[in-house]
Amino acid sequence: MNVKEAIEKRRAYRSLDPIDITIDLIEDFAKVARITPSCGNNQPWRFVFVYDKEVLKELFTVLSEGNKWAEKASMIIGVFSKPESDCMVGERNYYLFDTGMACAFLILRATELGLVAHPIAGFKESLAKEILGIPKEMRLITLIIVGKHSEVLNPVLSDSMKLGEKQRPPRKSINEIIYMDKVK
Repeated sequence: MNVKEAIEKRRAYRSLDPIDITIDLIEDFAKVARITPSCGNNQPWRFVFVYDKEVLKELFTVLSEGNKWAEKASMIIGVFSKPESDCMVGERNYYLFDTGMACAFLILRATELGLVAHPIAGFKESLAKEILGIPKEMRLITLIIVGKHSEVLNPVLSDSMKLGEKQRPPRKSINEIIYMDKVK
């Protein structure tokens, strides 16, 4: 699969089947994230790979109601960083951008491997950080839910989520998101 195919194939599926999580898979994801470019090569991202059933069960308790589907995850990747870990140029902090790029690389690698890697924002950050042992000064930016796409719809999904399992949600037109030379 080439990069364009992985980008086109990637979807934020919410109906998941279990997969076997191996150290080789975790190392594969880590290696891809590790070589992501970053401002000044600061590599501000940090990841905690959670696949122990008891820790996952604990983490499920801090998910928002809309993310109950994630309880079918085989692994959750906590992604964390802090502004001081990357370039700070005036008011511009790059840590979120650079960490986001590392997440994108990891997500595309998961797609290439036939897996779902779905980042979520709906969780209680302070409780999740406590469960995962993430230092207080760090921000838990996202949780990436990992599994294999299931053809069987997860019964906890809302009607709009069920529709999203069947077809890609609508995207904005190109004219709504790009400009030529200047923003008008």
